[in-house]
Amino acid sequence: MGYVLDLRQQVGAEPLIVVGAAAIVQRQQALLLVKRTDNHAWGLPAGSKELNESTLTTAKRELHEETGLVAQSANLLTVVSGSGMQYQYPNGDQIDSVTVVYALTATGEPSGDEDETSDAKFFDWEAMPANLTPITQRILNVLAIEKR
Repeated sequence: MGYVLDLRQQVGAEPLIVVGAAAIVQRQQALLLVKRTDNHAWGLPAGSKELNESTLTTAKRELHEETGLVAQSANLLTVVSGSGMQYQYPNGDQIDSVTVVYALTATGEPSGDEDETSDAKFFDWEAMPANLTPITQRILNVLAIEKR
């Protein structure tokens, strides 16, 4: 059981400030997204940091767990928090996310893990799926603003 799940046993569904990491993986001008099994929306490979784990390790671990890809190199892009980073999971658990975003290069072919993700594939930046998770949408918006 992970750190956040352990906390949930103490606080229930109350909002938690959760530090996590997300992976931006691009191939041929396309962005890797995963389809979540809990809300059936598309999002970045991402997850919560465990105790004594760096956010870079979190990003690499989540990428591998959710897609099977192995991260090779990393570049810190941004940290996203505040407005638009609150989320309520289908089970009622609430978070206020602080997400460290890394650009990762990775090897392998992506696939869903059938636990957290049912699919993993690359999308053209101009043809993103309509049903992005709110936190993914917020991160992509921040990255677009920072590119200017």
